[in-house]
Amino acid sequence: LFGITCERVLSYFILLSSTQVMEEDKPCALISELWSEHAYLKELSDLLKQHFHTISYREFLQNPALHAPKIQAIFMWAPSSAAEPSLLRSLPSLKVIANGGAGIDHLDLPFIASLGVKVTNTPGVVSDATADIGMGLLLASARKIVQVAVDPKTNNLSSNLMGFEVTGSTLGIIGMGHIGYKIAQRGKGFEMKILYYNRSRSDEDERAVGATYCENMDDLLRRSDFVMLAVNLTPETTGLIGQRELSLMKPTATLVNVSRGLVVDQDALVKALQSGTIHAAALDVTHPELLPRDHPLLGLLNVLITPHVGTDTYQTTRRMVEVMVENARAAVNGLPIPNEVKPQ
Repeated sequence: LFGITCERVLSYFILLSSTQVMEEDKPCALISELWSEHAYLKELSDLLKQHFHTISYREFLQNPALHAPKIQAIFMWAPSSAAEPSLLRSLPSLKVIANGGAGIDHLDLPFIASLGVKVTNTPGVVSDATADIGMGLLLASARKIVQVAVDPKTNNLSSNLMGFEVTGSTLGIIGMGHIGYKIAQRGKGFEMKILYYNRSRSDEDERAVGATYCENMDDLLRRSDFVMLAVNLTPETTGLIGQRELSLMKPTATLVNVSRGLVVDQDALVKALQSGTIHAAALDVTHPELLPRDHPLLGLLNVLITPHVGTDTYQTTRRMVEVMVENARAAVNGLPIPNEVKPQ
């Protein structure tokens, strides 16, 4: 009996030692603070831990000298202290920043590249979920679903609760990339007339969704009942929609933004909504996020705001993590990276 017990104890220590060696063989990855606040962290964390030894940002700060030399990858969702230049300079083994989502405007690509570090994103993965939230905001705003749902006993014939018809209306999409195309598909399902403005024209996309290309954005703004923003944030698109652009829109039109808050001049938007220059706005993104409680946009009845939840579905988030891991593993192992983002 003693021999059997000793054999079991020995087997346990051999297994424990083997597990420790396997864990030490995994590359180390720093997990940004926003990541560690996700409610479904456990499931996502398990995906990461299959291939990386993970260190949370809080753990890193407790002993930077210990962790810094080991870190080869950073996983992040959005703006984070983990992308600060001073921190990045302190990571001599860093090879990749794996970003969740398509937007990388919070990362200084030229600086990161100067460190010899790769940047990756997950562009195609987020398209369906973001298009869904865009159409959801459009529908909720057009039919005043939130206002009606607050008090279902409210007289539904009241003029301030009368909505606008979505079917047969004109949807203008600014930015016909992955997300813009998915939005056009959904608009087509509602028998909407689809206009789009983009840096380049795609005959194939036009045929697939019955979209009409606008040579200039002003034309799209004048003709659309709903204007949907689905562009990347760049120096060229920062402040893309300002006072002049809003003044071109119909007084019955709604602005929907699922791109980035800085694409819209929010002060101009407030004035346009207060004065009746446009009818309403539905926003999944603002600047900053979240808005201060006393921000005038939050006090307007013709504004619907969600807190940047475009990609927040279980399926999309899980797939994002899977792609982030694929990208990071490729970078760490010196292999071709599926979704590398290079400085322009």
